[in-house]
Amino acid sequence: MMPNHDNWDSDNDNRTEPQLGLSQVRACLAEGVPPGHSDDDGARRQWWAALATLQEDFLLGNPDQQGIWLAAPLPALFEPRVLERLEGWVWAPEQLEGLLTPRAPLLPGLEARPQASNATFQQLALEENDGTDPLLIVITAEVQVALCLDGTATARRLVVRFDPSVLSQALSLVHARLTATDPASAERLRTSLQTLGSLNSQPDLGLRFWPRLAERLSSMAPSVTLQTLASPPDQQTLTELSSELALLEALTHEVRTPLATIRTLIRSLLRRRDLSELVRQRLDLIDGECSEQIDRFGLIFLAAELQRQPPGTESEANPSSQLARTDLSQLLLQLKDLWERQLSRRQVKLELVIQSGLPEVLSDPARLETMLGGLMDRYSRGLPAGSTVRLTLQPAGSRLKLQLSSAAENATDPLATEDDNRRAVGPVLSWNPKTGNLQLSRQATEQLLRRLGGRLTGPSRSGLTVFFPVY
Repeated sequence: MMPNHDNWDSDNDNRTEPQLGLSQVRACLAEGVPPGHSDDDGARRQWWAALATLQEDFLLGNPDQQGIWLAAPLPALFEPRVLERLEGWVWAPEQLEGLLTPRAPLLPGLEARPQASNATFQQLALEENDGTDPLLIVITAEVQVALCLDGTATARRLVVRFDPSVLSQALSLVHARLTATDPASAERLRTSLQTLGSLNSQPDLGLRFWPRLAERLSSMAPSVTLQTLASPPDQQTLTELSSELALLEALTHEVRTPLATIRTLIRSLLRRRDLSELVRQRLDLIDGECSEQIDRFGLIFLAAELQRQPPGTESEANPSSQLARTDLSQLLLQLKDLWERQLSRRQVKLELVIQSGLPEVLSDPARLETMLGGLMDRYSRGLPAGSTVRLTLQPAGSRLKLQLSSAAENATDPLATEDDNRRAVGPVLSWNPKTGNLQLSRQATEQLLRRLGGRLTGPSRSGLTVFFPVY
């Protein structure tokens, strides 16, 4: 079975509504779904977990998937590798008119990936009867799903539908709405769906989705664990640690989400030609700060996630089993422009020295990009204005040696044993109360790099050195 759009014309001819609201689409999706019992915060946590599960576990696995997505009242998808191959429509408030422009990257750091510019969506007007609850419909050849939030303030619920008949009804309503307000978009939607051809509706999609969503929620939000009085102290400590790490994960997720939205709007606004040079410069600064903070909190999230995994798991015991061939030289070259812009805000320069003909290494390219950005940020943050960060990549036996160094007097290894000014904040973070600087601890940094195939050397006056195994 598949969402059926062959009878849209006849369905639309029989409709008498002057204009269908998106609230009717949500009502269609929610029909037959049990009432909710969550508050708004809980429901939105479920929403963001569902978006991450959909993209990371079901859409990223097939890089050749083509399809369409429709969202309101803001773009719901945020993974650039998904966005670049899907065609989208977004209903947004009139106040955002002109900000959510087509072909605008939706996440920071995308200038390092030219292919991400293929991400495209069309902005449509959000009407008064549309409501403001989030809505998302995604249709590809292998994945067809619709998500929304609805319910009263004390009875909120996340609705996720995979059944073809419901999806077909929802698409019919959307098509009728577009026919009444934007016939060209309606025809474009019909054509895009027909181009997909036969859709393979997987009957076990829901069976696989809900367990993954539950796992993600359990790792995102703090949980309350009931214990007997006979629980040994070490078990109580482990429980408290787990709750602290879960809270840290939830906080980092909540910080990154609004920053990503701000980043979307800033990047879209920067595409306008009527901005004064001063406004453009200020927006560039906001753009860069959002990018850096999202990357920093992304690293913190990964570190907390890794700490929460039980010791002795297969991936921890054998990290290389999770890694793939990675062109580290090319990755550094792609990141060069981004790093130069970030460093220039602190009046620090970058010198990149990469030997030619270097082999590939074993790592995780997506996470390694974030990790390298974190190392660059941490190493350069304490350098005085006018300094130059020298990044070299060269062979070292069966490994590649990546080194960050500088001629500045204080450019020693920033991941050395924490001094008296720096305090540990759990197993993941360290904090300098004099500067307010919050960073990953050396232990967490070493563990993350080890998971990515790298090995961080001990403290050194020559800078910071990481070795990666050659493939």
